[in-house]
Amino acid sequence: MKFRNIKTIIAREYSTRVKKKSFLLVTFLGPIFFAAICILPSVIMFMTEDKGKSVGVIDQSGIVMPKMVDNSSFTFVDYSTESVENMKNRLDELGLDALVAVSELDTQARTVYVTSYSNKPLSMDLKEAIQSRVDNAVEDYRLSLYDISDLKQIMKDVKSNVIITSYTMDDSTGEEKISSSEVYMFISMILSIIIYMFIAMFSGMVMQSVIEEKSSRVVEVLVSSVKATELMFGKIIGVACVALTQFFLWIVLTVVIVSGVSAFVGIDSILSTSTAAQTEQMTMMMEGMGVDADAAMDAAGMTMPEMTEMVDSEMGAVLSTLRDLNYVQLIISFVIYFFLGYLLYASFFAAIGSAVENEADTQQLQIPVTIPLMLAFFIALYAFKSPDSAVVFWGSMIPFTSPIVMLARIPFGVATWEIVVSMVLLVATFALCAWASAKIYKIGILMFGKKTSFKDLWKWLKQK
Repeated sequence: MKFRNIKTIIAREYSTRVKKKSFLLVTFLGPIFFAAICILPSVIMFMTEDKGKSVGVIDQSGIVMPKMVDNSSFTFVDYSTESVENMKNRLDELGLDALVAVSELDTQARTVYVTSYSNKPLSMDLKEAIQSRVDNAVEDYRLSLYDISDLKQIMKDVKSNVIITSYTMDDSTGEEKISSSEVYMFISMILSIIIYMFIAMFSGMVMQSVIEEKSSRVVEVLVSSVKATELMFGKIIGVACVALTQFFLWIVLTVVIVSGVSAFVGIDSILSTSTAAQTEQMTMMMEGMGVDADAAMDAAGMTMPEMTEMVDSEMGAVLSTLRDLNYVQLIISFVIYFFLGYLLYASFFAAIGSAVENEADTQQLQIPVTIPLMLAFFIALYAFKSPDSAVVFWGSMIPFTSPIVMLARIPFGVATWEIVVSMVLLVATFALCAWASAKIYKIGILMFGKKTSFKDLWKWLKQK
């Protein structure tokens, strides 16, 4: 193979794809899209809250209505003196969204039975709000039957809410760093999803490009000037350069967006939020979700300041962990594993593309290639549960799954020798698979008018 020819093909493939409008749109809108994915769920959650719902309550037990506390979303109106039959058909007339009928106390089962009536099915927020208030009433009633002075307070005092502060020890300096396992889990899952998408997307792009050139017969002109293997490797490396360009642009744009938001909002201001402000925010959040804050704290056996202290501690651990992450190692590892994983799978997809004349014929041939890729993705999604378990460890060593699984393990800390062995095995496997794919590509790219089977691929692979 001549490197000059490969270099020409790389330049052609790179310039063709970088100039496409789709590349520019995805590159510049990608960071905004990811930010929207993070923000939109919260926005949608608050925009879809129940607001101003009025609920009538007929309480024959005498214990539930005192617990039906109003909030910004729900208002509970006492109609205990009315009959259910008289009320349930007058909901619109009375301006009620629902009617809740509570039975008399069942002293044997020590509970009540609740029935609701509404013109439309109850929303989940309203149903949960009613459920939590009735449960609190029944629990208080059952506690009162034990005739133990201050039993409720005793149970609150006995209940433990231990806050665990985690520190990670630095191997070289012995320095203690506060850490949050949830952050490592989140980073692990995000890296797994991104590298899976990148490998699948850009490897598929190579296959699609090969099929387009073959079906349009452009490849016949190209192979008259360069070798088929030079064309394959040039195309694979060219698309890899496009992927790396897009990745680095995403990093730059993301850093710019995060820096801008941090400068505008101020990270220090987030860390210095007062306890009173946090208490007010948590109360508003609970009310917005249709939950009585005081009742929820009582059920948890905690006071609001205690809950605020716990959340404040966890938020501090999250921010501290984000600051202490080795972003350089994560980015370098991502680039290396993406590049090697992409080269491995792109060589397979290039061989598949050369063996068919249209995308419809690729489905059967893709199955042996996509199965290990999907298996790696599923292992990586659960790697946070036990990063050093046998399944995850071997998944990070086997070359067909290691690009995704090892990247999911790295945030939790991986020995250097494991990363080195994983990369060496990946490089060796790529070299072997690229050689096999090149043999198939060289024959398949000029094969027309016949549907290719696995038997044909094996035959081409054995030819000298």
